[in-house]
Amino acid sequence: MNLSKIDLLNKRFSKRFRGYCRTEVDQLLQEAAEAIGDLSEDKKELHRRIADLEASLAEHKQREETLRDTLMTTQRMIDDLKANARREAQLIIDEAQAKAEAILNRAHLRLAQLHEDITELKRQRTQFEVKLRSLLDAHLRMLEMENQDQEQLEALESKLKFFKKAK
Repeated sequence: MNLSKIDLLNKRFSKRFRGYCRTEVDQLLQEAAEAIGDLSEDKKELHRRIADLEASLAEHKQREETLRDTLMTTQRMIDDLKANARREAQLIIDEAQAKAEAILNRAHLRLAQLHEDITELKRQRTQFEVKLRSLLDAHLRMLEMENQDQEQLEALESKLKFFKKAK
């Protein structure tokens, strides 16, 4: 039975010889007791449900906090990993640039050395050509002198033959 506050306040009992009708009052008390008992059980059940829900809420809050902490830790780890990866990438790039510079420097040095070698070879070729011309000129002069000597010798021989025949 649902007994409300208004029902209790508006309830009127019939009058009897010694006051209110005892059966009506007993009946109302019985109904009120049942209503209070039902309300008390409902209240206990609601308190139990509230306690269960609060425990569940606390557990969910704890899980949420754990998840938040885990996410923050994960985010920090990811940030650290990114920073480390950037540093390593920069180190690799710097190292590659240093190696490339060293290779370029060696190539430039080698090129300069090759230019010097080419210049030296050209100088040596020019010297060789000058010496060869000088040697060839000397041999040519020797041949010309030998030819002159030969001509003089032949001229002398022909004079000698002429004198031998003339004698």
